[in-house]
This record gives sequence, structure tokens and C-alpha cells, in this order.
Amino acid sequence: MSDTRTQNEEAPGAGVVERLARDDVERKRFLKMAGRGVGGAAIATSLGAFIAACGSSSGSTSATAAAAAGTATTMSSSSTAAMSGDLVIVNYALTLEYLESEFYAKVATSGLFKGATLSTLKTFGMEEADHVAALHKVATELGKPAAKPTGTFPIHSATQVAKLAASVENLGAAAYLGQAGAIKSKEVLAAALSIHSIEARHAATLNLLTKQNPTPQGAFAKPMTMAEVLKAVKPFIA
Repeated sequence: MSDTRTQNEEAPGAGVVERLARDDVERKRFLKMAGRGVGGAAIATSLGAFIAACGSSSGSTSATAAAAAGTATTMSSSSTAAMSGDLVIVNYALTLEYLESEFYAKVATSGLFKGATLSTLKTFGMEEADHVAALHKVATELGKPAAKPTGTFPIHSATQVAKLAASVENLGAAAYLGQAGAIKSKEVLAAALSIHSIEARHAATLNLLTKQNPTPQGAFAKPMTMAEVLKAVKPFIA
């Protein structure tokens, strides 16, 4: 597992999942910048503009630069920098939850599932929607919430979708675990751990449904970095 310094540097480097997952050049540029040891506050300042521009066209360079400059002006204290870092992580989680919620909504109307399995999947979808609402509220309190991305999911057969759902939930649990050490606010950390617990329970249930080990990594779960999560979610963003 990375030390705290490494997590703090990686977190802002992938704070806007939608934008960076779409654009290989942007993703590599920011991950490279983080790897060179740019301070967490500095990257948060730069990524503040990406959060504000999430979902916008590549032609809005001047607006992005202005937003970054405005963010830099306001970050005058360590508490503000910590808050900005938490906002990046919250928006990262929010974007993942947007995708999960949209995925379950499409699965529920696919006609591929019936009975108890359909009921379980609908319940998971409602819980993901609750996660979206909670994280959106936290992001609003910290600053500006990430824009909702447009998801694209392969939905072909019950078996294929069930395996995809298991993969998505295992990814979500690992993503939350990967950011726990970088969160500054105790309240935000408590919320993230609460959601992580549900993601892990979803994952275990779906692992059993697809005849996989409910605890595939044994007694200790392995976290995933934002770079790893970005690579995994890229195919699901239109």
C-alpha cells in the first residue's frame, strides 16, 4: 500500500474521472505530474478547473485557465487546501457512483432478470442512488459537485451482466479503500467508510451469485489507485 504522501499526490491527479478517462493525453499528463512530486495543494488547484469544466468541450481552455487562476487565489490556507483535496476525492467517488447508479437502472429494465435476483439488483441500484445523493450533498458543501457522466454498458445476457456487476462493485470497494488514507476531514472519511462497507457487501453478494469467492483477496482487501480505477472505468464512459 502507498504511503500517505503518495496517496495525496495521486488523488488529485485523477479527481475528474469522466474527463481524464476519456482523454489518454490528459490522464497521462496529470499522472506524470503527480509522479514528479508536485505538491498535493498545487495539483488540487489545477484540478479545480477540471472539476468545474467536467463534461465541457476541449475548446474551453481559456475558461479552464481562468478557473484555475481563481482557485489558486482562494487557496490561501492549509485548511482550504485540505478541503480542496477532499473535494477532489468526493467528486471522484461521486462520478463512480453516478456510473454505478446508471448501470443498475439499465440492468433493472433490461428484462434479463426476474424474481429474487431482480429484486436484489433493484435494491443495489437504489442504494447506489442514495450514495449519489449523499456524495452530491457533501461535494456541494465543499465546493462544486462533479457533472454527471454518460455511461455506456454492455448488456447482453444475464450471466455477462451479473459478472460485470460483480466487477463494478469490487472496483468500487477497492476505489474507496484506495483513498481512505488521503481524506483529511473526519466527517468525509466516516461517510466514505460507510459507503465502502456497502460496496463491499454488494461485491460479496454478486461474487457468490457468479460463483466466485466472496473474499477473493483473503483476510485483507487490496486498495486500487485512481490510475488503476481510471483504466478500469474508461470503457464505461461514453
